[in-house]
Amino acid sequence: MRIGIDVGGTNTDAVLIDGSTVIAETKTATTEDVTSGIANALAGLQAVEAHDPGVVDGVMIGTTHFINAIVQGRDLAPTAAIRLGLPATRALPPFSGWPPRLVTAVQGRGYLCHGGHEIDGRTIAPLRRDELERAAEDIAARGVQAVAISSVYSPINADCELEAAEMLREMLPTASFSLSHQIGRMGLLERENATIINACLSELAKHICHGLAEAVRRSGIDAPLFLSQNDGTLMGVEHARRYPVATFASGPTNSMRGAAFLSGLRDCAVVDVGGTTSDVGMLHHGFPHEASTEISVGGIRTNFRMPDVLSVGLGGGSRVREDPLTIGPDSVGYRITQEALVFGGRTLTCTDIAVAAGLADIGDRGLVRHLDPSFVKNALARIADSIGAAVDRVLTSGDGTPVVAVGGGSILVPDRLPGAGAVHRPPHHATANAVGAAIAQVGGEVDKMYSVGPGQRDRLLDEAKQEAVDKAIAAGAEPNSIQIVDVDEVPLAYLPGNATRIRVKAVGDLLLSR
Repeated sequence: MRIGIDVGGTNTDAVLIDGSTVIAETKTATTEDVTSGIANALAGLQAVEAHDPGVVDGVMIGTTHFINAIVQGRDLAPTAAIRLGLPATRALPPFSGWPPRLVTAVQGRGYLCHGGHEIDGRTIAPLRRDELERAAEDIAARGVQAVAISSVYSPINADCELEAAEMLREMLPTASFSLSHQIGRMGLLERENATIINACLSELAKHICHGLAEAVRRSGIDAPLFLSQNDGTLMGVEHARRYPVATFASGPTNSMRGAAFLSGLRDCAVVDVGGTTSDVGMLHHGFPHEASTEISVGGIRTNFRMPDVLSVGLGGGSRVREDPLTIGPDSVGYRITQEALVFGGRTLTCTDIAVAAGLADIGDRGLVRHLDPSFVKNALARIADSIGAAVDRVLTSGDGTPVVAVGGGSILVPDRLPGAGAVHRPPHHATANAVGAAIAQVGGEVDKMYSVGPGQRDRLLDEAKQEAVDKAIAAGAEPNSIQIVDVDEVPLAYLPGNATRIRVKAVGDLLLSR
């Protein structure tokens, strides 16, 4: 059996799954420190369905800890960014385009050094140890322990980053290092930004990973702990500690994967209505469609793996104003049980509208009887228009694509949406995010540049596929369950040697051994 947990802005959901059967589910309020909310969710599962913690094979968690830290600009470590690219790249130094508040929050300081490669692999300039030594001396003098290293075109040739990291580890033996070729994709500034974000979360990651493990241990569960990644696969605690940015989109990704599992649909649109936002995205072969452009995180442009999800400020806790009628985007969030009308509060929310309309039976319906029926009808119509517009923006075709509605606020999704197919609400839809975490698989991905000579295409594709499979196995996948779920080839006509970018993704079931 597995336990899946997903931490949202309003609720922390948990499910107990045996094979493909959901044995128990619970929804508890997210706590301010989040970790105690996870402990409450585990206790809630026991209350719903008593079970021996010893039979749990694994605990899978999707968490908002790290994305919240960036958005709110808190608990971030002072960070140094070393870029290897001189004599090029002077015009836009590290932290270019960052919101000033976040530069201040990480006490950001950049260092430009020689190094890097051209897109065809040629060296721009050799590394200079004296430059790295001067940077290291200044970093040490400032007491900085988080260092981000980026090099021009390191996804093609990572030698400069690896060599610089080896030198700097000698000079800064207690520091933690994030290397851009391990985190981001093509695009120097976006990849560098993602690496800096990863580095500034390094201290928080140690604390959070330890706290999550302790919360699970105190519940009596002695089983491996995994965290959900942005692409819908799992990673171990140690990997999460090194790469916290890989968890940023785990919430909507878990919901979409859970929607596919519960509905049996592998190609569809998914609307996840939570307490604060509605996340809308497309599933392709059971996995979220990945964004092909840069992603903004807290106002910072990045380019690591993220699902292509449209978020709108509409959820069960969204504030509703009567004159003029507006819905959100602000929300009472996890305080809904104190502030919504049906719970004795003073704030009119979408949940109150749903109860007044007879769509939900929670709280005290008598507390919303004073709402005018025509106002309730108009509010529901406005909510339906907002959700319909969001779905229309993500649809890739007009052929009646089915829509799966999940999340605690999915009762707000109308039965029909313009331009889309039937709307499905599968069993356990309210906790689909936790289900997605529990059933997550293990993945391996290759994203490289190849020089494709005559007659070499098939061989290079096979090599890339095998490398992706090997990475999935190394991450803990059952070898016999691995499948190639995505292959992408992009010829780069402006480069010599028939250069082609090949991306392959392989996934398989997690191999658990107790």
